[in-house]
Parts: sequence; structure tokens; C-alpha cells
Amino acid sequence: MDTDRSFHISDVKKMNRCPKFFWNALHEEVQPFQPFARLDEAITELACKKLGVEEYFLGQKNDSSELTQQKLEEGQWIVKGRFEYHHLRIKIPIVHKTDKGLDVFFVFIGNIPKDDDVQYYSSNIWVLKKLGYHVNDIKIIHFNGDYVRADELDVEELFVVSDTFYNDKGRPTKKIIDHVLSRMQDLEETLDYMQEIAISESVPSIRTKRCVRRTKCPYYDLCFPNEKQEADDSILTLVSSQYKYDMAKEGIVSLKDADIERIEGTRQQFAQIMASRNGGLYVDQIPLRLWLKENIKAPIAFVDFEWDTYAVPPYRGLRPFSVVCFEYSIHMMKEDGSLTHHDFIGTQDCREEFIENLIHDIGNAGCVVAFNADGAEKIRLKELAEQFPKYRKPLEKIMDSMVDLAVPFQMGMVYDVRMRGLYSLKVLLSVFSDSLSYQDLSIHHGMDAVYSWRLMDKKETDNEEELKKSLSEYCGMDTYSMVILYKWLLQHSKEG
Repeated sequence: MDTDRSFHISDVKKMNRCPKFFWNALHEEVQPFQPFARLDEAITELACKKLGVEEYFLGQKNDSSELTQQKLEEGQWIVKGRFEYHHLRIKIPIVHKTDKGLDVFFVFIGNIPKDDDVQYYSSNIWVLKKLGYHVNDIKIIHFNGDYVRADELDVEELFVVSDTFYNDKGRPTKKIIDHVLSRMQDLEETLDYMQEIAISESVPSIRTKRCVRRTKCPYYDLCFPNEKQEADDSILTLVSSQYKYDMAKEGIVSLKDADIERIEGTRQQFAQIMASRNGGLYVDQIPLRLWLKENIKAPIAFVDFEWDTYAVPPYRGLRPFSVVCFEYSIHMMKEDGSLTHHDFIGTQDCREEFIENLIHDIGNAGCVVAFNADGAEKIRLKELAEQFPKYRKPLEKIMDSMVDLAVPFQMGMVYDVRMRGLYSLKVLLSVFSDSLSYQDLSIHHGMDAVYSWRLMDKKETDNEEELKKSLSEYCGMDTYSMVILYKWLLQHSKEG
């Protein structure tokens, strides 16, 4: 097909996932890329140090494939080399030309390279082979999860060079080159189809399991806008259900009419169905009352942390992909119900200052309440205790007194059909409060807070005080939202 449009490996991956996903990605406005893990260092250049490579051609954006191939003729090492075949444009992290052919080094931004992304590697190798290169070996340079940084970064210990994939337990499984070559496919037909899709005015939306596998597709609401118009107690809001779309096709539209033979029987599903049958709200009062009585003790410290993740550990005691907590908010509720607020925002290596202020502000709280505490704040406190052993006892005391406010919702003690099968703190606030909304804040989401803080931490902003104020408002909204939820739960556990 005669066309000037070039695609990247990421486009092929999107196409393999779903043609409409690929089409949406091409036609939607591109948002600035913000990595989840902070990448302050040039990872590929660090990987070159691991390999002991000093002289190499460093590819640049918009380099032609012809230029890269010319440089490969002239030298032995190519870093970030751009190659292209049949309008599929790739960037190989490190290529070494040997007498036996090319040794290809991929850089995996993670600790354990698994074969679940083998198509990515095989697509890259397909381009090289189509250009006439013989690939002698394939290795993956990845982070060493056991490495703990001292005062200086040790690149030799930071990385591992592997010729095998690993399983979830970190044990070697398949040899990379053998598995990649065995899974390699001819992509020419796919690329031609991608050209057709790219110029199409529209592509039909077809719902499959991939639409909601693990996390809901970011284009789901765009593909299926009518679902937002469904009633709050629609059968389509039934959580963890593999049969809800079948039931909907058969005319079962409401949760209250769900086919009991085709539900998985979770506590959350039971609460949803009962809420629909009870006019929209279900509260299992006795278990809720007992849970509150056994777990919540005044004075109550409602806490929330914000943190950033670093691929390369920047400070002593950190591992690859460790986090640095940079902010907390605490709303302290006394026995008489009165509230006081404390917060902390630091920059650079503020871990010890974070710990000291946190211990002081929590004081002798009867319990420490967080939302999704087991999956967030407790983990952060455990990490800090390991990094700073002298604070271990007070940090463990905080952990021991921590209560997860998400539990009543996760365990099906409470459900309001307006939740529509969602259980985040933001959703719950929108249901149980008429006057407060995260949309009224300048920062709406956790990752937006992280990106804003990065600007402060790197001193890349002239509005530090304004950003600091916005961060404080956002984190403070999280803890105040918990206050609202707690009061609501307390009131409804006593009614009737």
C-alpha cells in the first residue's frame, strides 16, 4: 500500500487489542505523556554503563532508518537506533554488531521481564530480519529488585542482563531468543489493515471481555455511551459478573431482577441486589455497627498519603521502584466531634521529616483511619520503618491502630445504587455528600497531584506556593471525605 503514514510498535499492540482501540488512539487528542514511575535518569545510557559500552552512535528522534543502518555499517554499537520496514518504525535500545550477527538488548523498565509482552519483542525482531539482519542473540536488561542504594548509585548492581524470561516468582522460564523467534509473525497484512483503519471515518464498537479485563478500557465510555444513560440499578452495574450482558440481552434490566442462578454470589453482589429491591439503599446494620464499635476509637486520625515512584533509586536505602512519600493530610476528630487539620508537604529526600511530623501530628490517636489502608498507607509505613529503623516502634504503633474505611463497602455492608458498581473514595463522596466535589479543586486525581509535585521537586515552576496550596486542598479533601463517610456510616448503623 502506497502511503506515507508510519506506525510504531505501540500502534501494533493497540491494533492487536482492538481495531476500535487503535482507531480511537489515532483520533483522540494526545495527552502529554506522564510516566507513572519517575524517570529522571537516561535509563538506556545507564544500561550502556552496565554493558561497559563507551563508544556508540546515539540515535535521535526523527532519524531515518537509512542513517541508522549506515551507522551500523560504520560501527559496532547503536543506542536508540531507529529502523523501519513497511512503515513500521521501531527503536531498539541497544544493538551490538558481531561476527555472528546482531546481539539485541532490550531495556525493561521493571524488575522481572515476563513473556506476556513477547509480541513486542518479536515485532521489533521482525523488522530487523526484514531489513536483512541476522539476529544472533536477544537479551533483556532489567532492574535488580534486590539492589538497595548506598550513598552512590552502583550501576553494576542496579541492573541484571538476562537471556531468559521469568515467572511471577522470579524464576527463569523460557530462553528469550527461542521464545521470541517462535512467536514472530509476518506483520505486513496487519500493517496494511492498519492503514485502512487509520483513514476510516468510523469503526464499529464491539464489546468483548478485553473491554473490561483487569481495568476498564479508557475508551469504554466513548464506545458505549448509552451505558451511562442506564439507570443506577442497571444489571450492567453488577460487579464481578460474567453473565450480566447475557442477562441484559434477555431483557433483565434491573439488579433486583438478576437471575440468582447466574450470579457469583459475592457479598458485594448481594448488597447491590438488596439495594435495588429496597429502593436504592442497603445497609446491613448489625455487622456495620459491630465493625464500627470494634475498630473505631476516638480520637480518630483520618490520614491520607501522597507519594512518587522512582525507577532508579535516588536516595540511600531505596530499591528500584521504591516510593518517596511527599505529603500527608490528617483530620483529627476528638471525642466531641470537633475537627483539627494537619498536613505536611516536603521536597527532595523528605522521608525522615515526613516520619517525624506524622508521628507528632497523629499523637495518641485512638485509631488511624485510611481508605484502602492495607493496599496503600500500611505498605508505605512498613517501607519507612525498614528504611529508618530508629522510628520502627512508633510507625508500627500507627500501623497496628490503622483501620481501613473501605472495608464496609468492600464487604457488602453498605451499598447505594448511585455508586453504580464503583467503590473509590471519590465516587463515594459524590454519593454521600451533596456539597463537596473533587471537581471543584484544581487537582482532581492522585496522579495529577504527583505531576504537580514533580514540578515543585525539580524546581520547574514559578508557582510553587499555588501548587503547594492545590496539593494541600486535594490531599485534605481525601481525609475530609473520610470524615463525611464515617459520620454517614455511624448514623445509618444506628437507624431503625
